[in-house]
Amino acid sequence: MRFERGLDFARAQDAADPLASFRDRFAIPKRPDGTDVIYLCGNSLGLQPTEAVSLVREELEAWGAMAVSAHFAAERPWLSYADRLAPAAAALVGAHPSEVVTMNTLTVNLHFMMVSFYRPTADRRKVLIEQPAFPSDRYAVESQIRLHGFDPADSLIEVGPRPNESVIRMEDLETCICAEGSTIALVLLPGVNYYTGQVFDMAAITRLGQAQGCVVGFDLAHAVGNISLRLHDWNSDFAVWCSYKYLNGGPGAVGGCFVHDRHRDWLDKPRLAGWWGHDPASRFQMGPDFIPISGAGGWQVSNVPILSLAPVLASLDIFEEAGMEALTAKSDRLTSYLAYLVREELGARVEILTPLESGRRGCQLSLRVRGTRADQRRAFEALETHGVVCDWREPDVIRAAPVPLYNRFEDVCEFVGVLQRALVLDS
Repeated sequence: MRFERGLDFARAQDAADPLASFRDRFAIPKRPDGTDVIYLCGNSLGLQPTEAVSLVREELEAWGAMAVSAHFAAERPWLSYADRLAPAAAALVGAHPSEVVTMNTLTVNLHFMMVSFYRPTADRRKVLIEQPAFPSDRYAVESQIRLHGFDPADSLIEVGPRPNESVIRMEDLETCICAEGSTIALVLLPGVNYYTGQVFDMAAITRLGQAQGCVVGFDLAHAVGNISLRLHDWNSDFAVWCSYKYLNGGPGAVGGCFVHDRHRDWLDKPRLAGWWGHDPASRFQMGPDFIPISGAGGWQVSNVPILSLAPVLASLDIFEEAGMEALTAKSDRLTSYLAYLVREELGARVEILTPLESGRRGCQLSLRVRGTRADQRRAFEALETHGVVCDWREPDVIRAAPVPLYNRFEDVCEFVGVLQRALVLDS
């Protein structure tokens, strides 16, 4: 891709951007002077779709006007509300609508899936995760191992980067899976590592793990709405995700699960059952025997949180309209432009930890300012002072994510300019 320095180039790219109008459909926080902040934190919390306000208000009004009757008579009947989200969610993760369900939150869903898919034995009890894994994933895995009476010290396998490297090599994952496969019950890896932004080869990992008899699942918290996914074709056993990052569903938004159709009629295996996962045809007969919905919906337990789902619906409608193919194309160019400017303008002062090849990263770049910890914190604080919103991850990383739905090339140019000035002043 050909890029140039300077604001004129950035603005020309924005003027030619076919997705530029989608920015107007999000609430952009303001600086004290009334101008838009530079928001590069969609990897942590996506911006609010403006339509979310009206959708939540409509459900509040339906509640007030109809009360319980809104389950059947609302414009979007509450009884089938989650089903309305399934086609768009399925398209985002490359699945059939029957393979996805919008429910709970990320770590809750991870526990639900491990109850069914982590079935350790004395000989095959280990779980493979990445290092560093997001702490909540590690906590969940360790607790599940202990619940089965095993010790994480000898039942948890971690594969991390080699010394003086920042990302995990695929050959190291392959070596581990092939060497330890007969003892591994579950391979649980992210689609995108939260710290470095590295994209994992989920198709290859699934093939490797299943060839060794392992169950393979993925945490897509930083992948869904960010990169192209084809979970059904990859034959992954399950996946979980949240909806508050790239999916813009709001703080603590309802998350989602994928369960491959191979497991859709899984009647003889354990699961945490609840009324809402019961077959709708007989749910209201209130019988004592649990008959699960065929597919991912059978893992639901509770009534649908309508007020929390409305913002997710607002965002999914935007994704359907924009299309992931167009979004990932813009994301690739926008993030490549960020990498170009970091290298050209900041040079050796800033290290990019994220792989630069487009197939190995999404829209997040993890940056490490070279210097003391005080230097690094001053650089991050300078960004905050100038109305640039990104985030800091311990011990020493600034994460910046130019999201294609609402970020501009101008945002990227200004971010690098602010960071450059901060580094000059600090030198």
